[in-house]
Amino acid sequence: MKNKAQNSLGPETILARAMVLTPDGLKKGHLVMEDGLIKNIGNGSVPPGSLDLEEDFLIPGLVELHTDNMEKHLLPRPGIYWPEPGAAILAHDAQLIGSGITTVYDSICVGESVDKGRHVLLDLSLTALKETEQYLRADHRIHLRCEISDPEMSQIFDTVCFHPKVGLISIMDHTPGQRQWRSLESYRMYYQNKSSDSELEILTNKIRSNRDRYADVHLKKVSNFAGAHSVPLASHDDTLTEHITWALENGAVISEFPTTMEATKAAYESGLAVAMGAPNLVRGASHSGNVTTLEVAKSGYLSYLSSDYVPSSLLSGAFKLSRDCDYDFWEAFKTVTENPASLAKLTDRGRLEPGLRADVVRVTIMSGRPVVRSVWVSGQRVY
Repeated sequence: MKNKAQNSLGPETILARAMVLTPDGLKKGHLVMEDGLIKNIGNGSVPPGSLDLEEDFLIPGLVELHTDNMEKHLLPRPGIYWPEPGAAILAHDAQLIGSGITTVYDSICVGESVDKGRHVLLDLSLTALKETEQYLRADHRIHLRCEISDPEMSQIFDTVCFHPKVGLISIMDHTPGQRQWRSLESYRMYYQNKSSDSELEILTNKIRSNRDRYADVHLKKVSNFAGAHSVPLASHDDTLTEHITWALENGAVISEFPTTMEATKAAYESGLAVAMGAPNLVRGASHSGNVTTLEVAKSGYLSYLSSDYVPSSLLSGAFKLSRDCDYDFWEAFKTVTENPASLAKLTDRGRLEPGLRADVVRVTIMSGRPVVRSVWVSGQRVY
């Protein structure tokens, strides 16, 4: 059965007796969708023929700019490629929709600091996305994660940079001794079960040598492309104020997952959007010991959340911001709807307003936690 959302035109649908989240706050009332768009939001009597939402929340579809979730379905274990990539992509898509995510930028590695088979994954990802396009329920776009220390990055980039779905590019540098791996001990611990000490030392020296030789050339190529084609550029794992200066000089507009409060503050005060991990927020800690999202949010530096490796964390994270960080409800949800949509230059979504795309999510509270009950994409119910 083809994805109903592919045919966005449709009859009028009325969602009534809901707590509708608008930029002016929560409003008890109804929302009308027609021909794929939001037609009206009202607070009068319940119109005939409407769907009773029993006072559940009605929120904009969530917008995700960076998720590695697709890779987990295509490569569920190290070295194990799932033999049915189309089925893997559809499972990924179903998980996103079930988490309330209606627009997603699937992160795809262009090069890698450690050979994990990601070169294979890039081709596999693009092929599988193309094969399943008509069946996908969320609006899938592409985020290219460019590892500038990889000698092959430039050639790989050339094969994918003009893909029509590319809408975001980030600069990655996972060289040991800086950024995410500034602690060599943490780096050794991460790879201790995968390499011997001698193998790890050889690998580390090789990566550092590659970075010295290729990083600047690759950075210039990627940043020039992003600027020439108006693709938003992000700097990943900023750690020092020097990294923020570097990001600004190369045209970045996003500091993605800064690892220290020093870098976070510098990014925010320099005008860069600050992206933080929703899993970090929900857990209350970074899995790699970096600055917490909670600290960043309470300091007022947070621009938007990313679900990163746990799709359901995006919805939970927005509720946690409202509950624990003194954000009002709309300000909390802007970090997972309007703000990422705006940074991605998607002006047709991210808010529940007449004339915008009808990406709408019904949320109920179960045992104190948010749960997605229904999802509409371009006015068509897909969950």
